[in-house]
Amino acid sequence: MAKKNKKSPDEMSFLDHLEELRWHLIRSTFAVVIIGSVAFLMKGFVFDTVIFGPSKMSFPTYRLFCDIATYLGFDSAFCADKLPFTIQSRQMSAQFSMHIWTSIWAGFIVGFPYILYELWKFISPGLYEKERKHSRGFILIASFLFFTGVLFGYYVVAPLSINFLGTYQVSPDILNEFDIDSYIGTVRSAVIACGILFELPIIIFFLTKVGLVTPEIMKKYRKIALVVVLILSAVITPPDVASQIIVAVPVLVLYQISISISGYVLKKEAKKEKKAKEKGLKKTQT
Repeated sequence: MAKKNKKSPDEMSFLDHLEELRWHLIRSTFAVVIIGSVAFLMKGFVFDTVIFGPSKMSFPTYRLFCDIATYLGFDSAFCADKLPFTIQSRQMSAQFSMHIWTSIWAGFIVGFPYILYELWKFISPGLYEKERKHSRGFILIASFLFFTGVLFGYYVVAPLSINFLGTYQVSPDILNEFDIDSYIGTVRSAVIACGILFELPIIIFFLTKVGLVTPEIMKKYRKIALVVVLILSAVITPPDVASQIIVAVPVLVLYQISISISGYVLKKEAKKEKKAKEKGLKKTQT
């Protein structure tokens, strides 16, 4: 068990900090394992409804695009009865192994707010009281951005990637028969990557607080950022241009929002410095 009589951050040695970090990691891992165990038992819902949802033409994204195409009077592949591919398992332990790893990833996604909470508990003792007060919404905002990214990845990036890659053929003589780990890997990468990418405003907030980023720097390197975002999109998404653009657009929007956040943080810091100088002048005058 962890020690009840905790030392103040100033009194803690490097080994004490490592011990504290170890317990935060243990609790986070324990939470992921518990949630993952629940996901493991809910095999039918996790796989048939969630994981394999984008492989069926009844998926909400496909129906939406089909309705839009029908309304505009166009023929669309989104209105097909089924996707022309099958998912198979060619190894003895593939399904069991995929069941375990999918449950662990589900535990990480659902337990993300608690993981952030443990991270915050480790970091917050080293902050000033004012900094802790101003950062109280960190877990809520970061969790909101993460789950927004997860939903975007699941309902936009994953189905469009699966639809494109599942219907793509270089020759009608070649059948699309995907291995289970390839299919689930596509869904997982889209969901996790988008969840992490949507944390960009939070990352910029803290980088601005420590003085590593300013709005001027972000504006100056906007074009370079565009190239980097496109490269990242190419890495985290399946190899099709449509998916890369779909991921790149919201990230660029988040980049622009991050510039505003960086400017807001600097304005607040400037006001604090101004107040501190005014107080210092008043003290010297008295």
